[in-house]
Amino acid sequence: MPALVNDVVAAGTLARVPQPSMEVEGGLVARPWADHDASAVFTAFQDPTLHQWHVRSADSPDEVLRWIAGWRAAWAGERDAQWAVADAHSDELVGRVALRSIELGDGVAEVAYWTVPSARGRGVAPRAVRALSRWAFGIGFHRLELMHAIGNDASCRVAAKSGFVEEGTKRSAALHQDGWYDMHLHARVAGDPV
Repeated sequence: MPALVNDVVAAGTLARVPQPSMEVEGGLVARPWADHDASAVFTAFQDPTLHQWHVRSADSPDEVLRWIAGWRAAWAGERDAQWAVADAHSDELVGRVALRSIELGDGVAEVAYWTVPSARGRGVAPRAVRALSRWAFGIGFHRLELMHAIGNDASCRVAAKSGFVEEGTKRSAALHQDGWYDMHLHARVAGDPV
């Protein structure tokens, strides 16, 4: 059955090119993950705040190496796109920014991020999310969604500072280690002001 509309972002748009690096304001870069990041990611995932709002933990740097390999495969498979956010000069890891649940045909993806404890409160996440948004809209995405658990006030601030408008609440939409959470849904669409 023929489609009545064309794909918003053509299949192969990501897979046919190497994953790019993106300049992030304030001397940061969002770059593809490298094996040498495994130890820093493992350390980041020992943080109680990450445990509170994420559903994953890391048992060893070797486990994180497998995650990194999976993140590379996800780019090639056009399912997810994950970047390390690092200091542009020292290459010290300060966080992560990602597009998850990519639907190229619909031009939609979900934005995700985290920061290491020492980077919090410095505007790292909003700057990285804005850089990722510019890149995603630049290659043709139409809508980016961002969800966070109600009660995660820091993520709500990141969404607002990144130009994501709150659209509503998804009731009992995410299972965390301490139970089900309602999730705030924010979004940006192509052409929205930052």
